[in-house]
Amino acid sequence: MDRQQEFVLRTIEERDVRFVRLWFTDVVGSLKSVALAPAEVEGAFEEGLGFDGSSIEGLARVFESDMLLQPDPATFQILPWRGETEQTSRMFCDILTPDGEPSTADPRNVLKRTLAKAADMGFTCYTHPEIEFYLLKSQELGADGAPVPVDEGGYFDHVPGGVAQDFRRTAVTMLESVGISVEFSHHEGGPGQNEIDLRYADALQTADNIMTFRTVIKEVALQQGTYATFMPKPFTAHPGSGMHTHFSLFEGDSNAFFEAGSEYQLSKTARQFIAGILKHAPEFTAVTNQFVNSYKRLWGGGEAPSYLSWGHNNRSALVRVPLYKPGKGQSARIEYRGIDSATNPYLAYAVLLGAGLKGIEEGYDLPAAAEDDVWSLSSAERRAMGHDPLPASLHDAIRAMEDSELMPQILGEQVFEHFLRNKRAEWQDYRLQVTPYELQRNLGIL
Repeated sequence: MDRQQEFVLRTIEERDVRFVRLWFTDVVGSLKSVALAPAEVEGAFEEGLGFDGSSIEGLARVFESDMLLQPDPATFQILPWRGETEQTSRMFCDILTPDGEPSTADPRNVLKRTLAKAADMGFTCYTHPEIEFYLLKSQELGADGAPVPVDEGGYFDHVPGGVAQDFRRTAVTMLESVGISVEFSHHEGGPGQNEIDLRYADALQTADNIMTFRTVIKEVALQQGTYATFMPKPFTAHPGSGMHTHFSLFEGDSNAFFEAGSEYQLSKTARQFIAGILKHAPEFTAVTNQFVNSYKRLWGGGEAPSYLSWGHNNRSALVRVPLYKPGKGQSARIEYRGIDSATNPYLAYAVLLGAGLKGIEEGYDLPAAAEDDVWSLSSAERRAMGHDPLPASLHDAIRAMEDSELMPQILGEQVFEHFLRNKRAEWQDYRLQVTPYELQRNLGIL
């Protein structure tokens, strides 16, 4: 037994932890949980915990349903919202086959495989997400059929006595108590919309942190009599909720994206990484923007990027290179702005990193940076400058992913097929719906 496992067992005993929750995700990123009695934790470390994988979306087919949960002791945390009495803790799990091999269907393992490839190329990947969400009065819709936000605040607004202000303070305190460092928190552009930025960490830890973050935000909202949603576009007239993520690659202690004296201080590695993301973005958009509603955000304005472009401090671009600060070469990074906050972070970071690594491997050339506001250009101007559009709907994104050679390599055939099957079913359900828009527009005149 290693030292981390011993620490977990000792903490469970000393803190009188009554329940140990084992967390993992299905293929679309829904959090799954099973509670383990403290006496069973040592056995789970040694042998794993068996469960029926065929009952979880995308994990196993019926004829190979037996799977094992292997708790990762490095992710052990006490859950503060469960209170001081009968304390509850959690650990993230890796999913194994009955013979102890990592399951190819485990989203966490998909990201681990991609990070292992990066390591083979000499790179460590760090990520820093900016997570947006809406705080609503409840799940119920208002008289106008729209959700009801907790306030009418705007970007960076300080709302005296505001619900969101108290909410963010409580949420940040709770996040830090489970080991998640927060860099910024503020009111975003939409009414009731908030943003909390997590401090950079390696990509696997960030993905674990995002899953915990979404749980903490939901729990704090419920405690305060409100409701938090990570739906990409809950309001027609207000901005969607993105999860802009900053990426950097390090070679040892050196930032591989930084080169003093080059244009924008970007190294050849950074330029090839960006080129890989831009070339393959249409193929992975179904993963980073996985719901029908995601495309209402991408094509609904409000600073959401819709075209393949990159720029230096250009917020209309899909990939932004933040302003370089003299003497801060170690902080060189690129920001991918297309991803939304409802994604499966394990798969999203795997495909983004995998596409960037492909650009480095193949030596992709980076097109010219977009100097103009991409949204203000005409369609002809965008075409002439090579700013092709991202998929306009989940259906288009599915088609682009189906035609990809790279996505099954990154995701593995099983995750690739299960993910597409789930998304096709969602699109089929959606396209059969008669929406309020159609009834309001057509019923009285047709």
